[in-house]
Amino acid sequence: MLETIYVTRHGFRSNWLVDPSNGSYTSFLKSPTGLAADPTLTAHGVDQANQLAAKLLTLDPPVERVYSSMYYRCLQTIEPFVREAQRRRQRRTPRTQQTQPQAAEEPGTGGRSPPLLKIRGETGLGEWYGSADFEHPAPASIAILDPLFPDLIESDYEPMVTPNRKGEGIDELHDRVAAAMEAVVAQCDRDGVRTVLLCSHAAVIIALGRVLTGEMPESIETDDFQCFTCGLSEYRRRGDFGGQRSDVVASGRPTAVSKTNHGSKDANVNDWRGGRGVSGGWICLLNSDCKHLSLGEERGWRFLGDESFKSPETGQSMLGSTVAPGSVSQDRDKSGRSQEEATRGKL
Repeated sequence: MLETIYVTRHGFRSNWLVDPSNGSYTSFLKSPTGLAADPTLTAHGVDQANQLAAKLLTLDPPVERVYSSMYYRCLQTIEPFVREAQRRRQRRTPRTQQTQPQAAEEPGTGGRSPPLLKIRGETGLGEWYGSADFEHPAPASIAILDPLFPDLIESDYEPMVTPNRKGEGIDELHDRVAAAMEAVVAQCDRDGVRTVLLCSHAAVIIALGRVLTGEMPESIETDDFQCFTCGLSEYRRRGDFGGQRSDVVASGRPTAVSKTNHGSKDANVNDWRGGRGVSGGWICLLNSDCKHLSLGEERGWRFLGDESFKSPETGQSMLGSTVAPGSVSQDRDKSGRSQEEATRGKL
């Protein structure tokens, strides 16, 4: 049964732009995947990823399975950890066991070692884009990613939730993340996995904290769950599938079961609000901790709007507007100072 969830955000990355008049995405540097909204990490981001890997290798309980957004920056962020975990595993495992399918050690196996760690690419953990009349980018396919990350991705894994290509409102984002987490937890419970690592994006990581604890604030702009680049969060499952609520957020509003167009295998999302949380609820033990990073907290972000390409008053398209739509993000440096910047390309 799943007991612990670790969460990290991708490292510092290069940027992209979007033209709100036609939904065209462009970037200054070409991505290895050929997609404008799929940038690589910067040199600093690579340093962060290596520092994160060193931390992840010391975790107790250790990581048994990895799920990640399929965007290049996320895979690149957790690659150093997975590669080193694979090397350590190979050094102490007979070659005949290294080619077996991934599954956690189960009770009654006599202490059999788990197989080689790989990444499960889950689109339900993918980037958040605001509602629009055009289709937003999607991550590259396994066929493109596999040669870029050889022996790193589980090629036969089938993602369980797919975001709406025309974007999501705030509630849709949270319910998409809830659906993804219900599916991930159920899969891990079934397979006997006790500890997982998730790698995702700023908005999704904030939503993760809310759906796991069940604590949805009255204001979407509440600065509750943090999402610094390569920060580390930890969630522990409540005893007996319920119990004490987290202290990160003080309030939450119960709502009815939601139905959203997020493309999950089961579109009915269990009611997680009001402090309930998905799969019985979770307690936040670490909130994007950055003690393992040489420069500490960087690129903090929070919701300041719906990031919609449609008018909130009319619901009509804003394409052609002289003002680009989008929320505002807050970027914190090591000293805690902040600056406002356009959300486009900041997640």
